Amino acid sequence: MKIGNCDIGNKLFLAPMADVTDTAFRKISAEYGAGFTFTQMVSALGIIENEFESLRYLTFNRSEKPIGVQLLGSDFGIIREAVKEVSKFNPDLIDLNCGCSVDKVTNYNFGSALLDDPKTIGKLVDTMVHSSNGIPISIKVRLGKDKNHINVIETAKAAEENGASVIFVHARMRNDKYSTVVQTEWIKKVKDELKIPVVGNGSVFTPADAKKMINDTGCDSVMIARGALGNPFLFQRYNAMLDTGNDPGEPEIETVTEVLLKHIALVVKDYGEINSFDKIKKLAVWYFKNYPGIDNFLEKVFALTNVSELINLINTHTGDIKSKKFKLIEMSEVQNKFKERVLFWLVDNKTESVN
Repeated sequence: MKIGNCDIGNKLFLAPMADVTDTAFRKISAEYGAGFTFTQMVSALGIIENEFESLRYLTFNRSEKPIGVQLLGSDFGIIREAVKEVSKFNPDLIDLNCGCSVDKVTNYNFGSALLDDPKTIGKLVDTMVHSSNGIPISIKVRLGKDKNHINVIETAKAAEENGASVIFVHARMRNDKYSTVVQTEWIKKVKDELKIPVVGNGSVFTPADAKKMINDTGCDSVMIARGALGNPFLFQRYNAMLDTGNDPGEPEIETVTEVLLKHIALVVKDYGEINSFDKIKKLAVWYFKNYPGIDNFLEKVFALTNVSELINLINTHTGDIKSKKFKLIEMSEVQNKFKERVLFWLVDNKTESVN
């Protein structure tokens, strides 16, 4: 599968996630094998108004390519001008968010609110195609508003007919919660109807999940969102499975801690210690979530006040895991709570736009 000049068939995409996929997160993910990354979702209006945070979300290093930029908006004029500005950065893909389901997005007719009108999505795609200076355009969608209004095939066809180069399909409805089972059969239906590449998305937490989605639906690749939180190893494991046929499994705790500390250092470098502190506490929880003692770690991390204390706790907690201080527990309960977002403490509602 190619997007422009990028051959990304059978490789895993890192989804755009608000307040998550910053430079550090993308760098770590790419080092561990993500085939294509996205910046954070960025407001089209913020771009054309030169809003500082929007421009910061948009910025990426040339070494990060292949990389995509996802826009949030619905006004044709604003989208047109934003795409013109984004194209100056020369990303490999410009995506229109038609999947974010949080109220503060849909109330402005952004994100998944657009799903009510496939024709408008088609026109927006056409506007983007004619404003992008040849950079490929994509959309990311859900299946529809609810089970009685599944119109993903109509939406996908409208995008394709108006020049979209790829479509990302999150196999849930707008009103679905993250505990809702993904309906991957709709990814297959979209793939059967379209000529352009189709990338599946939704509840992919292991290499086996990704492989199953591809096998079951025939989609060209898979996009990872929550599954990548604290887990860049997922990309590495998937690539190893493609090469050898075997998943090497979860890494040793020493490796997890090494990558976590590297990730923290990158975030602190970008944001400074004070501004990065809540972000890196969140990272630490995500990296440790699949290991015994996560409940103990959660109890302690709330009280911390600076980066040095956090690093000390991380090192102590790692030692406790290695020495088997924590009783072996049924980790499926912890992991299920994480998947249902119980462990998304420290994350404000901006991150509800993860996929």
